[in-house]
Amino acid sequence: MATITPVRTAADHQAALARIDELMDAAAGSPEGDELDVLVDLVALYESRRHEIGYPSPVEAIEFRMDQQGLSPRDLVPFIGSRARVSEVLAGKRSITIAMARALHRHLGIPAEVLLQDPDVDLDDSLSDVEWTRFPLKAMARRGWIPDVPDLRDRAEELVRGLIQQAGGPQAAAAVQFRRNDHRRLNAKADPHALQAWCWQVLAVAITSASVASYQPGTVTPEFLRETARLSASAQGPRRAQQFLAAHGIALAIVPHLPKTYLDGAALQLADGRPVVGLTLRYDRIDNFWFCLLHELAHVGWHLDSGGGTVFMDDHSLRPRTPGPADAQEAEADAWAEEALIPHEVWQASNVRRAPRPMAVISLAHRLGIHPAIVAGRVRHERGNYRLLSQFVGAGQVRQQFESSQ
Repeated sequence: MATITPVRTAADHQAALARIDELMDAAAGSPEGDELDVLVDLVALYESRRHEIGYPSPVEAIEFRMDQQGLSPRDLVPFIGSRARVSEVLAGKRSITIAMARALHRHLGIPAEVLLQDPDVDLDDSLSDVEWTRFPLKAMARRGWIPDVPDLRDRAEELVRGLIQQAGGPQAAAAVQFRRNDHRRLNAKADPHALQAWCWQVLAVAITSASVASYQPGTVTPEFLRETARLSASAQGPRRAQQFLAAHGIALAIVPHLPKTYLDGAALQLADGRPVVGLTLRYDRIDNFWFCLLHELAHVGWHLDSGGGTVFMDDHSLRPRTPGPADAQEAEADAWAEEALIPHEVWQASNVRRAPRPMAVISLAHRLGIHPAIVAGRVRHERGNYRLLSQFVGAGQVRQQFESSQ
């Protein structure tokens, strides 16, 4: 029988319920059956204790404090939002949101656990200063990242906290706090709240689809990148790359970008240290996919593995065509990606660089064992001519691979 620990918190309760679900078909008298019996008893004890607390209802607690302090419904407007909303709350027609609970707790001293009917709630946490309503709630709801409910703004904190919990909790939230530093190649107009929300969704997707393989720091080397690049020769290269990375403990999450993010990809880490590459596929082309993927993997191998402890977010439309005074870490990731896709010496000596004819593209791609889109993409980027060799870049051929696998 597996080691069983007490059920004391809401997290313990959820874990026990999940394990009970796994053991439901266990035979009576077997080790698994005994484990099931013990877990059921522990869960029943935990739930009985919660119900024995005997909290008053949130409305009863508010009315009691109003009576104590001689307050009228109008006095609650600063804490609840409007006279109509106060009336709905007092009539039991509207639930208390986390924002309301925090205001009522701070200003009227009503216990948070009573207002939210949760003995484990903690309103004074590291996220208490987040401006919840500034997140692009409608866009997030349309994509299914948060529930699509009528009162999105009123429940902003509750809903976004739910996404953060899926992403790994407050530790994950802190890891992607947006700061304009030297680790991001971003459009100056980027919305920091949209960027944070996208990163949390990437982590949430990675957690639900993460490989059982563990990650060993030092896995991502120039040779590892070259091996990844050679997968591009297959028609199903992007999907094969996702499987290849998963086998090495690296999650590849495809998450569409939000408005005002101007984002192609990012390199992040889960709470347990496993690396995650997030791609938006805002430019759904084969050449774009492979450069973005290898660039973010280069950040993993060069920067995150060395204890960078940050998040790298990239808008590759800002990538310079020629070397210049760019951020050193972005330049390093560019160099690793370019070298893995087409080695510098090979590129300098190639005919396609000087005369980008279709047969030259195909010949070089065949020689290197990569997709012709990669060669065409390199030519287009260096020349700044994105009409050139468009027949090779595989427009619209990447996203469908991931959609068909879901």
